[in-house]
Amino acid sequence: MTARAERLLVVDDEATVRELLAATLRFAGFRVTSAATAAEAIASATADPPDLVLLDVMLPDRDGFDVVRRLREERRPVPVLFLTARDRQADKVTGLSLGADDYVTKPFDLEELIARINAILRRTNGSPSGLLTVGPLTLDPEGHQLTRDGRPVRVSPTEFRLLRHLMENAGRVVTKAQILERVWHYDFGGDASIVDTYISYLRRKLDTEEPKLIQTVHGVGYVMREPRR
Repeated sequence: MTARAERLLVVDDEATVRELLAATLRFAGFRVTSAATAAEAIASATADPPDLVLLDVMLPDRDGFDVVRRLREERRPVPVLFLTARDRQADKVTGLSLGADDYVTKPFDLEELIARINAILRRTNGSPSGLLTVGPLTLDPEGHQLTRDGRPVRVSPTEFRLLRHLMENAGRVVTKAQILERVWHYDFGGDASIVDTYISYLRRKLDTEEPKLIQTVHGVGYVMREPRR
């Protein structure tokens, strides 16, 4: 369950998908409203902006890209997660360049979708204290402290930066190149295996017991996932 009852707007013209998503997200602790068309989505997001819009690209009246354009033209800062069967790279680039926060293709894993939603909400809303929380881990960027189940965990400055990056992107796979850019700023002496080394350090300190949090996506990179409920 989420700590706050954030409100989500689910936009999909397929009633079965819309109802399944709404039921799943309500069970996960969110408040959910829904829309079947672009016009309904724009009206709902304008009248009562949600914390996040889950938006299909293929809608009967206008496509989801037009919905985002309209919201951005009206300076509506509501976060958007595209949830669509259109998996072409060009579509993903279009969606993200318009200002969407994430792009997930169907079919999708519900657990991963909820983790991605929580990651977006953490980035866009944040907590009053600025804390990052994923499962049993809580990271305080300002106080430079880390706890697991309330118990302090000592990590090095580099481990802290790496963990912060993973937690800020919980549910989203980050590549080694992205990690090297954001954590090491490419100052790593040309040895990209340093990422694997520091992931191993973190796992020894944080993943010695269940649930496992840091997972390898072979050939791509790493992802921090919320533990299974």
